[in-house]
Amino acid sequence: MEQNMLRPVAEMRYAAELEALAKWDIGNPKPQGWRLSPKAVRTFILGSAAPIGGVTIGKKYMGNDALVERCIITLAGNRGLMLVGEPGTAKTMLSELLSAAISGCSTNTVQGTAGTTEDMIKYSWNYAMLLAKGPSREALVPSPLYVGMEKGILTRFEEITRTPAEVQDSLISVLSDKVLNIPELGDGGLLFAKPGFNVIGTANTQDKGVNEMSSALKRRFNFETVQPIRDVALEKKIILNEVGALAEAAGIGRKLDEEAAELLATTYHELREGVSAEGMRIEKPACVMSTAEAISVYYQTLMGAYYYGDGTMDPRMMVENLVGAVAKESNEDMDKIGNYFSTVVREKARREGGVWQKYYAARSCLK
Repeated sequence: MEQNMLRPVAEMRYAAELEALAKWDIGNPKPQGWRLSPKAVRTFILGSAAPIGGVTIGKKYMGNDALVERCIITLAGNRGLMLVGEPGTAKTMLSELLSAAISGCSTNTVQGTAGTTEDMIKYSWNYAMLLAKGPSREALVPSPLYVGMEKGILTRFEEITRTPAEVQDSLISVLSDKVLNIPELGDGGLLFAKPGFNVIGTANTQDKGVNEMSSALKRRFNFETVQPIRDVALEKKIILNEVGALAEAAGIGRKLDEEAAELLATTYHELREGVSAEGMRIEKPACVMSTAEAISVYYQTLMGAYYYGDGTMDPRMMVENLVGAVAKESNEDMDKIGNYFSTVVREKARREGGVWQKYYAARSCLK
């Protein structure tokens, strides 16, 4: 089945790991309604040193292990979980992994936008059936919040601060009382959440102030801030892991260029932090210099090398793709990237040569 999908969801992609963990997990205490215990959920996300049931459990989230543990405990305590941070810090991926391990389903999701309405979160109606039979459960079309409460599974709410404030606030009573009132159904219009239900929200700090969450809604969540990757070696590893998976799915059987991954990880890290490894101050671009963007730039360069070249990562093409990623915000950002090449990259090229020399020579692609 996975072969016919562009992107299998986590519970499909890691089905063998989840099955092995479920067998290994027998006897461990678990919250009511959970597929796996908190211990097994942690192992699924952070990996195991030794195979479990003959299956290797790989590390899937490369950030802060303690943050993952706190997220699991928050959900085990029936408290809503809100993951906040800069774009591209794997908030959505962590939300998906938690849902796959805890509920066996990561697709019960609301994608928040400016056009999200309350019926997209709770429920709507099949109006033909509504006219024919009147308000009834058969005429009701459940939305993710309703589905989560009815089945006792997690509901993911992505980009919650992109949605209007009145839509956000429709969550308050559900998170407090774990009851959804459906007035159209009269006396029988109360849906009580089954054990296992909870909400995982995500919000980008760059959206702060767009539709700020009310203090009442904030009190219903435990907030966890997902920080950008601070270690170049770890960022390089993430780039190689993610691009490797993308390349495999696309049928590209090429060995990945580790030098190119390190170069790109270093570039993104230094521009994001505003300082080079040598201590030189750098102007930070206004655009998002996230690990997710670095993965995209590397993958685009790999695809170009595969389809147009001889499979070798071309620094010129990498710089061109870097321009495409950076030029989304303003021309000032391009000036900052140009200054980075004129100072930091030039110095690295002089001192280290090799791939940095080729990278510096490709600076003409910035114009």
